[in-house]
Amino acid sequence: MRIALHSVLREGREVEYLQAHATIPDDLAASFDRFGIHDWTIWRSGRNLFHLVECDDFDAAMAALQDDPANQRWQGFINDHVDHFEQLGDGWDGMVLPEVWQLERQRENQR
Repeated sequence: MRIALHSVLREGREVEYLQAHATIPDDLAASFDRFGIHDWTIWRSGRNLFHLVECDDFDAAMAALQDDPANQRWQGFINDHVDHFEQLGDGWDGMVLPEVWQLERQRENQR
């Protein structure tokens, strides 16, 4: 599954965020593997970050990461730069941006 998320940087932290997030720790990457996160890409526009997460089960992965020591260390570090994730509703599902359109799906529907 592909999941899109939107987070917002703290005011004035854009440059520091880019430096801080040039890589993630190896133990966090290993946790992602264990919890079924196959890829995570982030784009930035000003203070806005847009994430594309490719995973087996987003809710299960986020729940597993809650108690993961590598993720807890990472969150303690990166949250100096990230103000918040936009929430459209409650829980993990409330973080997920709704898909509007996909070219591939349109082409499939036209066949």
